[in-house]
Amino acid sequence: MKTIKLLVCAVAISFIQVAQAIPQIEHWVTENGARVFFVAAPEIPIVDIRFVFSAGSSRDASKPGLANIVSQLVKEGAGDLDTNEFNEQLAQTGAIFSTGALRDMAWISLRSLSEEQYLEPALGLLQSVLSRPRFDNDAFERRRATALISIKRDKQSPGSIASKAFYKAVYGDHPYAVSPSGTQASVASLNIDETVVFRERYYVANNATLAIVGALNKAQAQALAARLSAGLKPGEKPADLKTVSQLVAPIEQRIDHPSIQSHVRIGQPGMRRGDPDYFPLLVGNHVLGGSGLVSILFDEVREKRGLSYSVSSHFSPMAALGPFTASLQTDGSQVDEAISVLRNEIRKFIDDGPKVDALEAAKQNLIGGFPLRISSNSKTVEYLTMIGFYNLPLDYLKTFSTHVEAVSVDDVRSAFTRRLDPDKMVLVVVGKKNSDGG
Repeated sequence: MKTIKLLVCAVAISFIQVAQAIPQIEHWVTENGARVFFVAAPEIPIVDIRFVFSAGSSRDASKPGLANIVSQLVKEGAGDLDTNEFNEQLAQTGAIFSTGALRDMAWISLRSLSEEQYLEPALGLLQSVLSRPRFDNDAFERRRATALISIKRDKQSPGSIASKAFYKAVYGDHPYAVSPSGTQASVASLNIDETVVFRERYYVANNATLAIVGALNKAQAQALAARLSAGLKPGEKPADLKTVSQLVAPIEQRIDHPSIQSHVRIGQPGMRRGDPDYFPLLVGNHVLGGSGLVSILFDEVREKRGLSYSVSSHFSPMAALGPFTASLQTDGSQVDEAISVLRNEIRKFIDDGPKVDALEAAKQNLIGGFPLRISSNSKTVEYLTMIGFYNLPLDYLKTFSTHVEAVSVDDVRSAFTRRLDPDKMVLVVVGKKNSDGG
């Protein structure tokens, strides 16, 4: 009884801390269709800006690696400035500029001091990137060569091999199946014209989410958003991705690789962003394998049996069903034993759900740690883009702890039973094959 009271008190304190840390989100749409999300953060003189487009590798179609190359070309000069001149002017502002692409999205980010002498020229450079990116052929060739080197390097990494094979097995002919980096053949076949067409199709206002966090008031943020988005053509938002097919049978792949440690991935399609089962799956997985040193998988695989230095599980929600993945590394001589324990613990958790005390500890940990997730402007701007890009409720940050606290053992058991099937999972093992077949 005393333990329960202590947990209740701890959770209550965590709720107060979280409530005090939650920022107020403002939202509007620019004249040409960009969706804007703004949080005023006057405490430090910094402004964080992030544009996100539905322009990730899931839009590559028959050209895997295209979205990744485009995201890199975006920062290779703009307007009258080539790459070197652009970087020189950027350095003078002290701002940090970055771009990138994942499966769902591509982004363009800027972090600058809010003082006009620094912010104004930094905004000018970002504005030119959005409205007049150069896409010079020599920059394209350089970025393509870099991408090919990265793909070649990945072929030597057992972790990368395992991850790519896992996604291919889980997703089949879905756009999520192929790595954002593409393949050697697909990247080698790209040309500069294809990158220009891709940018003009997807880097448009109606396909843009803009997050702004920093030392601005709403009027200043509105002016900034209007100025930056004006450089984008209105365009159209692309159609939703096709539905992910569930696995109909187990799949097993063992890939020979001369590494001492075998890399193991087990999983299947899991959940999407905004999924009605999001919070039961989040909290439940925290107990199963998402909480590091105090998870069931860590205890059973490492602590009790010494089969792996690290073991974990996680859901990766995306626009369509992202994967549930359980992973570990182990010596090749004990890989089959480690896999057996991993499978058994996943099955037991799906059947039985978490124990009450473990569930309460997980909820306390998630609620207590939530303020750290939004403790800086850069972290907050990432949450804003996630909320905007995936059309999550504007009160997502405010209600996060309430949703976590409401999760019960039955909720977790029900969600895991409906969403995961241990008899229809993908198993990928990358490592040196031994005489016993491991």
